[in-house]
Amino acid sequence: MRFGYPGFDNLRTYEDFVVSYDRTAHWVMEHLTPDRMIYSPSVDRSKCEFREDQSIHAFFRSRNADYMNSGYDRGHLAAAGNHRKTQRAVEQTFLLSNMAPQIGKGFNRDKWNELEKHVRKLARANKNVYVCTGPLYLPRREANGKLCVTFEVIGKNHVAVPTHFFKVALVETADSRWFLESYVLPNRPVDRAAPLKSFYAPLESIERAAGFLIFQNLPRKCLISINGR
Repeated sequence: MRFGYPGFDNLRTYEDFVVSYDRTAHWVMEHLTPDRMIYSPSVDRSKCEFREDQSIHAFFRSRNADYMNSGYDRGHLAAAGNHRKTQRAVEQTFLLSNMAPQIGKGFNRDKWNELEKHVRKLARANKNVYVCTGPLYLPRREANGKLCVTFEVIGKNHVAVPTHFFKVALVETADSRWFLESYVLPNRPVDRAAPLKSFYAPLESIERAAGFLIFQNLPRKCLISINGR
């Protein structure tokens, strides 16, 4: 990856993306270009099935049964819509190593989907887009005043349900300038009227919460804007 990986724990490399994994992904990294946004008419998403990632040890692998009757969608981190150049590429996005439990109505099928479409729009309009996506487990203040991190787990494999998700897009324009957009969205139903910009988050706060640096090999002074500023 051009500007470095956030880490090297349990890496899995697929045709169009890279995953760092532990029951759910730590992060997923994608490289999108206008050419990759040209979809092949031979690609058929309806043929894709959610499936276990056999490259991961059975002790640490999430399974479809973990999601059954959980109330959560199997939410893509590397979006299927980003990888329709080949059938193999889109099918790999349906590996459960690329999934995390997401609220369906109001989030995965709505605001998160809107963010994915926005990233594809950036990819069509610019030279390169590097995307880092992952889960967050953020603290909240309890009644006793203490900050605590609490989250649900689902299934026999105790798949963690993130409290939030982040997505960071590093964009190279046609004239080789760079800008960055970074988002944090809560894993709950989100008002459809809320603009995506309302979910901008400082990159540093995402890095601190996630525990790793993102695009650390690109000097920040090279960016013409961060979150529109």
